[in-house]
Amino acid sequence: MEVLKVKYGSNEAAERFCHSLKTTGFAVLTAHPIPTDLVSRVYKQWGEFFAGQEKHKYTFKPESQAGYFPFRSENAKDYSIKDLKEFFHIYPRSEMPEFLKQDTWDLYNRLVNLGEELLKWVQNASPADVKKHFSIPLQDMIQDSDENLLRMIHYPPIQGNEEKGAIRAAAHEDINLITLLCSATAAGLEVMDTAGNWHVVPCDPGSIAINAGDMLQMASQGYYKSTTHRVMNPTGPESKLPRYSMPLFLHPRSEVKLSPEVTAGQYLRQRLLEIGLLKK
Repeated sequence: MEVLKVKYGSNEAAERFCHSLKTTGFAVLTAHPIPTDLVSRVYKQWGEFFAGQEKHKYTFKPESQAGYFPFRSENAKDYSIKDLKEFFHIYPRSEMPEFLKQDTWDLYNRLVNLGEELLKWVQNASPADVKKHFSIPLQDMIQDSDENLLRMIHYPPIQGNEEKGAIRAAAHEDINLITLLCSATAAGLEVMDTAGNWHVVPCDPGSIAINAGDMLQMASQGYYKSTTHRVMNPTGPESKLPRYSMPLFLHPRSEVKLSPEVTAGQYLRQRLLEIGLLKK
C-alpha cells in the first residue's frame, strides 16, 4: 500500500492527490500553504490549555457538541472501550479562552479554505457516473457550514495501568467528507489496507494527512472508500510523552443530501449516538 506524498502547487498535485485518495483512502500533502509556525504556536497554546483546570469551564453540552470533552469521553463505533484521549471541539459557534482565539481561528479558516480546494480537486477528478450521485458539487456542500469541526486532541502519557484493549484511538472511520490532519506531535497513526494489514502514515513536520470519510463514501456510492485508521499506544520512552493532534473534519451543511434518503444532519446525529457523544 502506498499513501502518496503530494507536493502542493506542482503540476500533477491534483491528479496524484485524487489517485491516492481513491486507491488508499489517504494522501499526504507537502509544501502546502498552512504556515508551520502557526501550527506550532497552536499546539503550544492548546498544550497549555489541556494542562490547566480552566478547561472544565468549557465542558461540552451534548446539543451543541462544542467545547471540552473530558478524558475517555469517546469510543469507536461498535467498540465499547473508551479512547485514551481528551479533546476540544471547535465549530464557528465555539467559545474558548481569549489567549487561544487569534491563532486558532486563523488556522481553522486556512484549513477550511484548503479543504474546499481539495474537495474541488475530488469533484473535478470524479467520473461522470459518480458525479451524478452528488446532490451538489462537493466543495459547495461545506460552504458556510456550521459543522466544519477542528478537534484539538491531547493523548496523555501512557500510565501502564490502562484497561486491557484501551488505546489512544481505536480503529474507526471518520464521519465526514474528508479530514485534514496537520502533522501530529508524535507518531502513532496507522491505516488499514484492503487486505486488513496496518501501515504507518508519515508524520513528517510540515505535512498534512488527508483521508476520506463516511459521508464521501455515501455520497459517491462507494467509489471513494472511507479508510479504517487508528492511533496506537507508544512503547518505550515515547510512552511517557503526550501526543497532540488537530484534525479538521469537513462536514456538509445539515440540509445537504448525501443520498436521496439521508441528509448530512441525520447521518451525523446517528453516528454521534454510536460513538457515545450523544445520548438517546
